[in-house]
Amino acid sequence: MNFAAFIASRISFRSKRTFSKLIVRIAVIGIMLGLGVMILSFAIMNGFKQEVREKIRGFSGDIQVLKLDLNTSYENSPVPYDPVFVKHVQANKVFTHIMPFATLPCIIKANDEIEGVVMKGVNRDYDWTFLQKCLVVGTVMDFRDTVASQKQIMISQRTADRLKLKVGDDFLMYFVRDNLRKRKFKIVGIFTTGVEDVDKTFVIGDMALIRKLSDWPLDNVGGYEVRINDFDKLDYANSAIGDVIPTDLKTFTVVENFGNIFDWLEKIDINTQIMLILMLIVAVINMISALLIMILERTSMIGMLKAMGAQNWTIQRIFLINASYLIGFGMLLGNLFGLGLSLLQYQTHWIKLDQTSYYMTFVPIKVELMDVVLLNLGTLVISLLVLIVPSTLVSRISPVKAIQFK
Repeated sequence: MNFAAFIASRISFRSKRTFSKLIVRIAVIGIMLGLGVMILSFAIMNGFKQEVREKIRGFSGDIQVLKLDLNTSYENSPVPYDPVFVKHVQANKVFTHIMPFATLPCIIKANDEIEGVVMKGVNRDYDWTFLQKCLVVGTVMDFRDTVASQKQIMISQRTADRLKLKVGDDFLMYFVRDNLRKRKFKIVGIFTTGVEDVDKTFVIGDMALIRKLSDWPLDNVGGYEVRINDFDKLDYANSAIGDVIPTDLKTFTVVENFGNIFDWLEKIDINTQIMLILMLIVAVINMISALLIMILERTSMIGMLKAMGAQNWTIQRIFLINASYLIGFGMLLGNLFGLGLSLLQYQTHWIKLDQTSYYMTFVPIKVELMDVVLLNLGTLVISLLVLIVPSTLVSRISPVKAIQFK
């Protein structure tokens, strides 16, 4: 152990000065709270973005393939089902599912109430993994009986509450075509995705019924819903589909279809960055205050060391090493605080949210190891760099006056 490290360890762990101990504790608590809050903030941000993104992806898929025309309504333009295109997509490992679907606006009438919705028609190839997680009561649709499946419907909890409906109830749905057509449906399942734009708009039915009501040929679909295994590869996946897509089709990513929600998620990053800067500023100010007070309290020691021939930089290193001990201890506590709260919330979901405003009922948590490492490194490096300037105060202390000051 060199001279500076030895002196720093003595004044760090064996100091009996009451006032400096109080200031040191305040500085350590500041580091702990700053780092802990930053870790917790990043965990909440990552968890929130992932949960909302997965809800949107789960319902609409990552990429939708539709007919290349100017139609922007919920009533799809029909396209012939293309098995060659489907096989090309399935052959690429980046894709997990490709499923035909169709949408058609309609009106539900039940209990003297009406509600405008959009029927999303699917078939036996549909991946029910997401909707099964979102089921409140009932089951998903059963396509074993092709006649019975056309009378089944799944609605959201929001729609069920507005129309006073429950699983097993029947109601009439009206489709505005060349002439008004109506069909009777039986509710087999009620779901809630937590995404208002989805829950207030969509019901799930049989694509064969939409094909029949729209007078499409038997091999026509409204489009394809494609899901990928890694959302970070969305642009690559979209480009890969573009290489094999028929000339009369076009693609829309989930980011394009739900641009307002994804723009909102991007703004969360800005709020987190602002909080990060504020927490760092608070931690740094605490450490600067603690360092200055420790230097002033050790004025006589600094004078004696200078009188014995110690250089200014050697004395500066004493206080910087001392500060690094305190920063390290504060960071250790900060990691325990931030990761501990994150684990508690992840396991218990004790902090609740209003689902209508935040798309979920609890604060989600996702801890990224790289975020934790970078936050720790950033806190340590920035704190030590900033402390170099106030540590130069030792060069202004005269040995004669310092010893007299004692």
